[in-house]
Amino acid sequence: MRTIKLNKNSHKLVDDVLKDLKASPDLGIYKCVQCGMCTSICPGASQSDYDPRDMVRRVLEDDVSIVDDENIWNCFSCYTCNSVCPSGNNASEVNQILRQMSIDKGEGILKIQSFAAYGDSFIELGVGSVPSKFFDDMVKDVGPEYMNLKLNIEDIRSDLGLGSYILPEKSIDEVEEILDKSGFKARLKRIKGCKK
Repeated sequence: MRTIKLNKNSHKLVDDVLKDLKASPDLGIYKCVQCGMCTSICPGASQSDYDPRDMVRRVLEDDVSIVDDENIWNCFSCYTCNSVCPSGNNASEVNQILRQMSIDKGEGILKIQSFAAYGDSFIELGVGSVPSKFFDDMVKDVGPEYMNLKLNIEDIRSDLGLGSYILPEKSIDEVEEILDKSGFKARLKRIKGCKK
């Protein structure tokens, strides 16, 4: 186990993480004892070089290079780390904040650019939906039943006694206005405009 070396300048990155809008009030990053429980159970760590314990250590040591580390993108955001942490820390939450910092710097934009079509579906439909550009991949992964589901969703919902999932035009307009005023649309435009 490696000892974390804190000095008077070691708190800037931790403070930035804790002040982030996504940080829960009880985020226990300062309580991390570097036991490694998070890493031992992390599906991302078992399939890649991602190490939530090391990621938290680097944040505590004010190692800002963690924001540019490719491995932070291997976290599944499953919160399994949080479920076993004896100190109440949440490495997944810390990771999500680091990813946002990377996106804000412009570095992480390319990592999320392929998902911009999901944002378009919120604007166009008022709800999240698998974008049509992913249909072929879904058919490969799920099978031809996926297209059957997509093509017959209204009938299937009706058979189940469910209403339409398509929002009224007024509701779609209201959602679009919220997305515009919250800065979502401008952010989505920035993400889509970034060159690979």
